[in-house]
Amino acid sequence: MTREPSTAPREATLTASGIARLANVGRAAVSNWRRRYADFPTPVGGTPTSPSFDAREITEWLRRHGRLHEAGIEQWAWRHIESYQPAAQISDVLGIAGALLLVRTDQARNDGGAGGLPTPKQLATRLRALDPGLADLVGARLPKQWDAQLDTVLRTVDQLGAEQGTETAFEYLHGQYVTSAQSLSGLAGTPHAVAEVMLALAGTGARIFDFTSGTGSILRMAADRALATGTTTRCHAQEINPQYALITLLRLWFVHLRARHAGIDAEPPVVHVGDSLLADALPELRADVVVANFPFGIHDWGHDRLAYDPRWTYGLPPRTEPELAWVQHALSHLSPTGTAVVLMPPAAASRPAGRRIRAELIRHGVLRAVVALPAGLMPPTGIGLHVWVLTQPDARQPRAGEVLMVDTTSASARRPLPEIVGTAWAAYRSEHYTELAGVHRAVPAIDLLDDQVDVTPQRHLPQAGELAPDPAQTLGRIDEFGNLLDQVRRSLPAVGEARTAPLREAPHADIADLIRSGSITVQRAASRSRSASITVLTAADILSGGPATGSAARATDEGPETRVRPGDILVPAVGHRINARVATPEQVGAELGPGTQLVRVDTTRFDPWFVAGVISRTDNARIAGRASSTANGALRIDIRRLTIPVMPLDQQQAYGQAFRQLVEFRIMLERAAASGAVLAREIADGLTGGALTLRPAPSPAR
Repeated sequence: MTREPSTAPREATLTASGIARLANVGRAAVSNWRRRYADFPTPVGGTPTSPSFDAREITEWLRRHGRLHEAGIEQWAWRHIESYQPAAQISDVLGIAGALLLVRTDQARNDGGAGGLPTPKQLATRLRALDPGLADLVGARLPKQWDAQLDTVLRTVDQLGAEQGTETAFEYLHGQYVTSAQSLSGLAGTPHAVAEVMLALAGTGARIFDFTSGTGSILRMAADRALATGTTTRCHAQEINPQYALITLLRLWFVHLRARHAGIDAEPPVVHVGDSLLADALPELRADVVVANFPFGIHDWGHDRLAYDPRWTYGLPPRTEPELAWVQHALSHLSPTGTAVVLMPPAAASRPAGRRIRAELIRHGVLRAVVALPAGLMPPTGIGLHVWVLTQPDARQPRAGEVLMVDTTSASARRPLPEIVGTAWAAYRSEHYTELAGVHRAVPAIDLLDDQVDVTPQRHLPQAGELAPDPAQTLGRIDEFGNLLDQVRRSLPAVGEARTAPLREAPHADIADLIRSGSITVQRAASRSRSASITVLTAADILSGGPATGSAARATDEGPETRVRPGDILVPAVGHRINARVATPEQVGAELGPGTQLVRVDTTRFDPWFVAGVISRTDNARIAGRASSTANGALRIDIRRLTIPVMPLDQQQAYGQAFRQLVEFRIMLERAAASGAVLAREIADGLTGGALTLRPAPSPAR
């Protein structure tokens, strides 16, 4: 049976597309029904080429003819929104629906009940108590009283929120809106995969700014990820379209209320309406992370009016290069240690008009990376876009004087795009960078500063068939690889079949009890103020054993308790499994960053490597993990929920040495895999290019 909302449509209409979705058929089938069936309802509005029909009459006709597709409450809610007339107000209706759902969220957590549908005045009052700016944005769209159409929409949306959760309901409606024909100006939000790549490059920080936020997809993902690690990032945004600005603010407020409910003292999001270039609403803001998917190819971006603007540190952008104006706007809002990540059209990497500014960005060490994305990631655009990574000038940064070029256009589907890009970026920022032929390479600035200043990654990365490896070097690397494999094999601890199981049979103690006794402490990164940025450890640093590479704001009253000491056990706070590592000498003295935690043990009672090994057991992730809201289903790891075996210190140390060897084995294995991939490519290119030849296989011994 078809599931309909408790409130039937009132004066709602449907277009042919809406009827097709209601029946789960193509639009051509609807046109065919109009011609074939004399009892098909007649249009009640619209135009001859795009008529609209009474929703109740259409529903009854489909039911009589057995063509009514089973629909859930969420489908009904969207149908009522998309059939709203006039269609130009659909964005406003979505904003009002989101405001109602947000108020319901606040009511549920404050006074525990939803009650009846509020009047427009009651809704505005409740919003003003939350955020006056949000109330102003919604208030401009609120009528004096609900008409029949809007009443139907809101009652259905209210029912959807009650059944599926308010935030889930609004995210569903937002997703439908973004992909619908009704979204203004052909809005195509930032796809999930692209946003993940941008945030993998941007990192984390106390303040994040998107100056062309659209409907807030990148900011919401950043806020959601921060909250999943038990931290927050204050979101700032500016958007020229007031409807999109309202949707951005609503989505960020849902995450903000979740943070409040979790007991996290977070500052509310800030969203301004206006043209970021011509009317910068936040001129004093210096953010730790700046991200943007700005519009390309705008001709009237203000070239004449902004000729002497102080933002043009690296040169006045030519009239035909608006993207380079956006880039310098991003840099003007970046803190000294922050990172800006912007989406760019591929032509911006090579157009002659922009070569002077590109040269200045490279010469000053501001342009740090260019990533070429596969085609088709940003519909309706079919071309492969670029991602630029920028920082403020600092000669002390890793690989200063080099620009990372990454080409993912032929990336293997077996590896997620964010993983490929994130791995390349982490390697580039480490002390021991190794390029991956055809995928990523750190290019010296001097090689880029030619007559063209072309920063297209494919131009600087040898592709298949273009490599010409030195045969002597390749043969030497084969011998080196054999030695590396021997080291990997020897790094495994000596083990044998157990006749007894002392570790399994040992009594266990709850870590929570050991914390209460003072034998163990578990610490996370402290909440930080909006003051100066410092370098902190990230989850990637823990897994690599490398020095701190992240950044966060330091609170003036923050003590030394989050600094890493020798023997501390470092654990990422989010993951699919527990990966505990004892701090390396490079990490001692560093401060914990968002998404990290440490376990500090009494070394007279516990061996750190032993504790790290036993809590990293695979099935412990199920015990220590708590459900998370992250998109990839990762868990928040709560070490306090685990137990550890209790045994004499000398036995702990013996096991601890084995666990330490296993960590070293994994690290060496990863090195061997990376080296092996490069070696395989070199051998293949050497054979096909004629630099190498096959040797006769040795005769078998008789």
